[in-house]
Amino acid sequence: MLKETNESKYIQQHLANERTYLAWIRTSIAIIGIGFLTTSLHYTSPQENEFQGQITMLISVVSIVIGVFLIIGSTINYYRARKHINTQTFTSANAVIIFMSIVAMIISIFVCVYLYSLNV
Repeated sequence: MLKETNESKYIQQHLANERTYLAWIRTSIAIIGIGFLTTSLHYTSPQENEFQGQITMLISVVSIVIGVFLIIGSTINYYRARKHINTQTFTSANAVIIFMSIVAMIISIFVCVYLYSLNV
C-alpha cells in the first residue's frame, strides 16, 4: 500500500515517463521500418548489383538490431526513471541522446549511399 501512495504522489511525472517510453517504442518501430522499407525497395527495383544487395542487407540488419536494442533500452530506462521519480532523484540521459544521434546519422548515411547506388 505504501508503494501505491508514493507513486500516486507523482502521477504527472509517471504519466510523462510512460509517454516518453511510448515515444521510444514508436521510434524503434520506425527504425525497424526503415530496414523493411529498404529491403522492399531493393527487391522491387529493376536494377540490382552485388553492392546494392550488400548495402541493403546491412541497412536491414543494422536497423532491426538497433530497433530491438532500443526497445530493450527504453524498457530499462522506463523502470530506471520510475525509480528516480519515486525517490525524487534525477540523472540526465546525455549518453542516450548522443547514441541515438549517431545511430540516426549512420542509418541516414547508409540509406543515402544505397539510394545513390540506385541512380549510378
